[in-house]
Amino acid sequence: MNTTFENSYGQSVAESSAEVRASFIRKTYAHLALALFAFVVLEAGLLSSPLAETITATMLGGKWSWLIVMAAFMGVSSLANWWASSQTSSAMQYVGLVLYVVAEAFIFLPLMFISARSFGPSVFVTAGGLTLFLFVALSAVVLLTKKDFSFLAPILVIGGILSLGFIVVSVIFGFSLGGLFSLAMVVFAAGSILYNTSNVLHTYNTNQHVAASLTLFAGIALMFWYILRIFTGSRN
Repeated sequence: MNTTFENSYGQSVAESSAEVRASFIRKTYAHLALALFAFVVLEAGLLSSPLAETITATMLGGKWSWLIVMAAFMGVSSLANWWASSQTSSAMQYVGLVLYVVAEAFIFLPLMFISARSFGPSVFVTAGGLTLFLFVALSAVVLLTKKDFSFLAPILVIGGILSLGFIVVSVIFGFSLGGLFSLAMVVFAAGSILYNTSNVLHTYNTNQHVAASLTLFAGIALMFWYILRIFTGSRN
């Protein structure tokens, strides 16, 4: 392999020694833990802010308001992923991760605010606990078996397009997608976690632990969102 390429972009994790792979995995999950901690702190700060209700009302002010919020989130997420995957600047990778965590904290605010008002903070503990349990179980399947789940890529792409279409249509026409859709999205998030955890072992380069942690964080956030919706919906 070209030495210049390895120095600039990092060697493939799959082609690295066991020691290098273990170091990459430790860095990835350490950054994931920090991202989750930062998200919890930011979300708690937003929820306790006197502006929480105003921000929520603005974001949910109408179907077009929420569509604009969704579009802005997708744009920021793409930028954050691009920066986190930077092959030339480690500082830019961290900027991307921080930007993504902040964007997730804001997109979660309306759901968290309404859930806290209706059910209290205990629902976050229950939904969060189940999310982390499922994440650990799914991660263990990949890390222990070392199975390559790259075959899920086209399924996730098609599923992502379909789910986004359903969400946009539901916002425009004002109907609820219901519990079955939320359950399907939890399954989708589980597939995403399997796929991205597999990439941690087989696809990423050794200097891409920040990008790897971002993709895992995104899967956890998606799963938590829909598990929380299931819990709050069932209790309604």
